[in-house]
Amino acid sequence: MLKKLLIVLVVVGVAGFIIVNTHAVSYIRTAGGYVADSAQEAVPIEFQIDRARNMIKDLVPEVRKNMHIIAKEEVEVARLEEQISDSETKLAKDKDQILKLKSDLAQKKSVYQYASRTYTPDEVRGDLSNRFERFKTSDATVASLKEILRARQKSLEAARSKLEGMLAAKRQLQVDVENLEARSQMIAAAQTTSKYQFDDSQLGNVKELVAGLRNRLEVAEKLVNAEVNFRDEIPVSKPSADNVEEQVTEYFTPSPKATAVASNAAKTPIDVDAKVESKTVEATAVAQQSK
Repeated sequence: MLKKLLIVLVVVGVAGFIIVNTHAVSYIRTAGGYVADSAQEAVPIEFQIDRARNMIKDLVPEVRKNMHIIAKEEVEVARLEEQISDSETKLAKDKDQILKLKSDLAQKKSVYQYASRTYTPDEVRGDLSNRFERFKTSDATVASLKEILRARQKSLEAARSKLEGMLAAKRQLQVDVENLEARSQMIAAAQTTSKYQFDDSQLGNVKELVAGLRNRLEVAEKLVNAEVNFRDEIPVSKPSADNVEEQVTEYFTPSPKATAVASNAAKTPIDVDAKVESKTVEATAVAQQSK
C-alpha cells in the first residue's frame, strides 16, 4: 500500500512539474513580449526617426562599394571586349593566310616562293597544317572569351540593376523619413496647442504644472469665498449698526416681560403672609376638634 502511494505521489509530482514548467515557459515568453513591446513603445519617436536617418546614411558605404565593384567590372569587361576584338582581327588575318597556302598547294607546283625564299610542297603543307591547328585553338579561345564576356556582361547588368534598386530604395526611404518627421512635428504642434497634454516633453511638463497650480488656486479661492460668505452673513436677530436710535430706546426701555417679572416680584411678600395666616387658622381649628 505504501509503495503504491509513493508511486502515485511521484507521478503526480512529475505531472505537476511538467505542467508548471510548460506554463512557466509560456509566462516567460509572454512577459518577454510585453517587455519588448513596452521598451519599444517607450523609445521617443524623434529618436527612432533619427535612428532611421542614420541607418540610411549607413547605406552610403554599401552603395559606394557596389559602385566600385561595378566600375571595376566595367573596366574588366571593356578589356575583355578589346582582347576579343584583337583576337578576331588576328583570326581573320590567319584565315586569309591559311586559305592562300591552301590555294597555292592546289596548283601542284614543285617549288613555292614566299618573301624571296623558296619552299617545297611538303614544307608549305607542313606550315599550313601548323597554322590551321593554331587557328583552331585561337578560334576556340575566342569563343570561350565571348562566353565569358556574355556572362560578365550579365553580371554587370545585374550589379547595375542592384545599384539602381538600392539608390531608388534609399531615395524612397529618405522621402519616407522626411514625411514621418513632418507628421511628428504636426502632432507635436497639435499637442502644444491642445488642452490636455499626454506627452512627456518639457513643454508638456510645464503646461501640466501650470494647470495644477491653476486648479489649486481655484480651490483656494472657492474656500476663501465660502469662509467670507459664512462669516459675513446678515445678522437677522440683531439690529443693524446704523439704527443707533433704536438701540438706545431698546437699551433704556424695559421690555414687557421684564416689567411683568418685576411686578410679580413685588407682590410675592403679601401672598406669603396670607398663606401663613391661613395655615395658622387651619391649625387652630384642627386642634380644637381634636379636643
